[in-house]
Amino acid sequence: MADEQARFEALLQGLMSDDNDSRTQNEGLYDKIPGPTKLPMLVQSMSNSNISIEIRTLSSVLLRRLFTNEFEEVWPKLSPELQAAVKEKLMSAITEELTPPVRRKVCDATAELARNMIDDEENMNWPEVLKFMFESASSPDSGLRESALHIFKNVPGIFGKQQSHYMDVIKQMLTRCLADRDNPQVWFEAIKASTAFLVANDKNNHLLHHFKDLLPPMIQGMNESLAADDDSLMKCLIELAENVPKFLRPQMDNIIPFCLKVISDANLSDSMRQLGMEAIVTLSETAPAMVRKFGKYMPLLVPQVLALMVDLEEEEDWSIQDEPEEEDTESNSIAAESALDRLACALGGKTMLPHILANIPQMLQNGDWRYRHAALMAISACAEGCHQQMEGMLNNILDAVLPFLKDPHPRVRYAGCNAIGQLCRDFGPLFQKKYHNRVVPELLQIMDDNANPRVQSHGAAALVNFAEECPKIVLSQYLDVILDKMEQVLSSKFKELLERGVKLVLEQVVTALASVADTVEEKFTQYYDRFMPCLKYIMQNAVTKEMRLLRGKTIECISLIGLAVGKEKFLQDCSDVMQMLLKTQTDLSEMEDDDPQISYMISAWARMCKILGKEFQQYLPLVMPPVLKAASLKPEGHW
Repeated sequence: MADEQARFEALLQGLMSDDNDSRTQNEGLYDKIPGPTKLPMLVQSMSNSNISIEIRTLSSVLLRRLFTNEFEEVWPKLSPELQAAVKEKLMSAITEELTPPVRRKVCDATAELARNMIDDEENMNWPEVLKFMFESASSPDSGLRESALHIFKNVPGIFGKQQSHYMDVIKQMLTRCLADRDNPQVWFEAIKASTAFLVANDKNNHLLHHFKDLLPPMIQGMNESLAADDDSLMKCLIELAENVPKFLRPQMDNIIPFCLKVISDANLSDSMRQLGMEAIVTLSETAPAMVRKFGKYMPLLVPQVLALMVDLEEEEDWSIQDEPEEEDTESNSIAAESALDRLACALGGKTMLPHILANIPQMLQNGDWRYRHAALMAISACAEGCHQQMEGMLNNILDAVLPFLKDPHPRVRYAGCNAIGQLCRDFGPLFQKKYHNRVVPELLQIMDDNANPRVQSHGAAALVNFAEECPKIVLSQYLDVILDKMEQVLSSKFKELLERGVKLVLEQVVTALASVADTVEEKFTQYYDRFMPCLKYIMQNAVTKEMRLLRGKTIECISLIGLAVGKEKFLQDCSDVMQMLLKTQTDLSEMEDDDPQISYMISAWARMCKILGKEFQQYLPLVMPPVLKAASLKPEGHW
């Protein structure tokens, strides 16, 4: 037996090998060992203080995994004696293990077994672990106190149906550990355990009321944890805000200033500051009426969020990147912009807008471009939530925003386009009816900004928003001027595509063209011949992986133009387009699941069917199999 155990421990050592082949080989050998053989051997190596910390840790992790994934297959095959021995060994390993990280892993495995010991009727069939937990929680050894809390945190329902019987003992245990200021690890673990227990009982108002005394030391501990830059307790606050917001009510005069302190402290990590913001935003979403009652903090909160929106870095080549990197969603500015949007939607314009308006004018006057950028992005972010209040002041808002489409800094012009686009979306079609004569010329001018493709592209994106919500009668007045500009940009960008593979602006212009055609319908007919040859050329030749999105958008544009001008006009190109679509369709089996063309293809087929009516029947046998295949793909990417 000892030899077998030694071989098993050598195998575990091999699982940690740096050599890929050796590791893979050992994984294969490990997987072949039957669960009922493996389980006691893992328990043995986990408890063996003579072997390395790494192997003890790995044994604990693998044991927990086995309890999580294979419990039903393995545990019943062990004899009752062996089951009792495993339980006993786990508890003694917690007591005897002297290395805190290993001890925590042993607690994780113990908690997982405890979870499995609660049956479907909520009977806890391992009463010894409860006794062990209470004894450990009042042990003079702080490590054991922490271990008891760690198990409780992982399985807050560990008492099963006897929970009400133990209620006072649970409260005593948590209260005592929350008062353990000499041992921050115990105090902090008690906060996590209390959070897990409260969240697990989120519907039990009587219990929540009974445990309300725990909240002050929990908030105090969160405050203390900042010095260690430990974000796990801020996450506890967010979890409480999400699940039991009313429980936090008595401490709101401590919680909001605490969060404000976190947001404003530049010495803390960005992620910690964002968690402080997330806690207030989450509370605003789950209990808006309660947060509104503490409106006295709004004049402090809004400037803090705006200050994080200003936290931008200068990037030399920002405006000429053809494939902008994914927006860094973890950056302070993006997180704060999202927070402002969510706060406005949760608390409403009455609460939020006065404080936003109190800050924006001086930000727009600031010589530093980042302040102007943040102010414009703030207008975009609050438009949806403050809709009612902003509707009456659109004239003033437009007066404030429009000049920045000529700002010397490209990123400010970009933010200006963003604000205009958002106003078009959130206040359309009223906004378009009232301000078309001011907005269209400015956006068309932005589309001449060849030196800054990202700005140019965003101007086209704002034009998409303008066209989508614009009444046909209004947009029709501008058809000549808009389509002349588009033709001009399209041909110059098409040239860039052929020469240098540059496609960012082209993608947006094709989308803008599609939305204009979609809005003006048959009025597009007279412009049809100016655009269709170029669009067909792109569809035929944009076949590389980098061009997939451009090709998808072009397919969308062609089918929307076809729908706009009707069958008679579209017929001259319909056959070519159908052949190209069918060719793509046959290649569909080779497409990756996340290929953006797939969703555009399916929408295009629906439009082609609408255009051709009965004549579409001939294509059905070719179209349906790939469409059904695409419909069965996991929904990723665009749809």
